[in-house]
Parts: sequence; structure tokens; C-alpha cells
Amino acid sequence: MSAALILLYKLLPLYITVGLGWLAGRYLQASGSHIAGIMLYIVTPSVIFAGVMAAPLSLSVIMLPFLVFAFCTMLALVHLVVARRWLKDPVANLIPLSVGTGNTGYFGIPVALLLFGEQGLSIYIVCMLGTTLFENSVGFYLAARGRFGVRDCLLKVARLPAIYAFALAVALNLSEIGMPEVLVPLFDNLRGAYSILGMMIIGMSILSMRGLAGDLRFTALAFFGKFISWPLLALAFWWVDSRFFQLYELPVYRAVFLISITPIAANTVVIATLLNTSPRQVAGATLLSTLVALIYIPFMASWILSS
Repeated sequence: MSAALILLYKLLPLYITVGLGWLAGRYLQASGSHIAGIMLYIVTPSVIFAGVMAAPLSLSVIMLPFLVFAFCTMLALVHLVVARRWLKDPVANLIPLSVGTGNTGYFGIPVALLLFGEQGLSIYIVCMLGTTLFENSVGFYLAARGRFGVRDCLLKVARLPAIYAFALAVALNLSEIGMPEVLVPLFDNLRGAYSILGMMIIGMSILSMRGLAGDLRFTALAFFGKFISWPLLALAFWWVDSRFFQLYELPVYRAVFLISITPIAANTVVIATLLNTSPRQVAGATLLSTLVALIYIPFMASWILSS
């Protein structure tokens, strides 16, 4: 119980930041769409680049983002099939992005640091890159397909700098080219902006919503995928690999499981805003999942630490 209370205390700033975003949108006419562009094209690639540059890379470590990417993609495609039966385009195309990824950055990193310490945090960040790659490739493509054709979607994905930032950082890291000291404070500040702006955009996007749940079918399907399907897949990976293959160890299993229980990603709101595809619906489901996570994550985290 004490661990859960400490975790709740640590998460409080995230909810305050959402409230500040709402105040900025309500009284300062701050635009979520402008911040969305800054996040997707400047801040997120910078955070990915700095994270990969700082990680101790090996073949097994490099494979972790692609493993998580494969999990995200599998979940996204399965739930897209269901969504197209329940929901109309283009909102159905936002389900893969809502389910496949999670708020692994602004929400997950503070939790990982609290649960796993600095050493476990580095493993978590490498795994987290898989969700970021998914967001900026398959997830973005499927979301855009609700409004655009295949060619336009592929062009939009090709313009996203996050993929190139990841590839460049891997190449430089493996070449043993480190980050220049003069740039370290810049990337530290961008990482802080990543957390603050990412949570504030949720608050800005819910100004005109009538209820958090919005379309109950969308919210129910997103919650089922995010809080049930993803954790079950993470547990299946944990059990199968630990029993039969033993490719990874406990820190990796815990990192993947924490990724699976994070709430719907704030970047889902960012992408929905950029595509002008039901951003209020997505923002409401995202905020509601974040509120649910306030109780859900401490409960599940206590199970992780006892494993």
C-alpha cells in the first residue's frame, strides 16, 4: 500500500499538467494543433535521438524496439478488424493507434524510474522506442487511412523525422560517436518539454467535449485493447520466453509489461489533431484512460515488483 501511495504521489504532476493545458486552452486560446506539429516534427525525434545515443547498444538490445514494434503492430491490426465492424471510418482507424501504443514517454518514464531505478530505466527506454517507431510508421499510416489514400499516407509517414532520428542515432552509437557535451543541455530541455507539452495537449483538446467517454463503443474497444489485450500479450511473452527460449531476463519482461499497462498515448491526440480526425473523442478517451491508470498502474506495479 505504501508503494502504491508513493507512486500516486509521483504521478500527481502529470494530472496537474493536464489541468494547466485545459486552462491554457480555455483562457489563453492556446492551440493544440500548433503544439501537435512541434511535438511530432521537432520534440519527439529529438527525444528518440538522445535516448538511443545514450543507450548501451548490442544486438539483443537493438532487437528490443523491433520486438515491441511487432507486438504493437499485431495488436493494432487485430483490433482494427474489430473496430471496422463496430465503428465508422475515419474514427475506426484511430483504434489501432489507441490500442497498439501507450503513454510510455511522459507517463511511463517517471513510473519506470520509480519502479526500476536508473539501470532498469535504460532497458525500459530502449523497449519504449518500439512504441514510438510504431506511432510514427504503422500507427500513423493506419490512422491516416481513415481520411487519405495509400499514396498520401505513405508520403506522410515518409515525412516523419522520428524514424530517421532513430536510424541516425543507432549508426552514430555503433560507430562510438558520442553526443557533444555542448548539446547535452539542449536535449535535456527537450526531454522536459516532451513531458510537459505532451500532457498539456490533452487538456487543450477536451475543451468542447460532452463527457469524457464520448462514443462509448470507441472508448470500450480502446480500453479493452489497452488494458486487457496488451497486458495479456506481454504476460504471454514473459511466460513463453522464460520457459522455453530464455533470450531475455526479468528486467526486460518487467519493462515490456509496464509498457503494456500505460494509458492511451497522448501522441494519439497529437496525431488525431494533425489529421483532424475526431481529436475530441480521442482526447476524452485518453484522459479517461489516464484517470483509470491512476489506480490501475499502482495495483499492477505492485504485482510486477513481487514477481
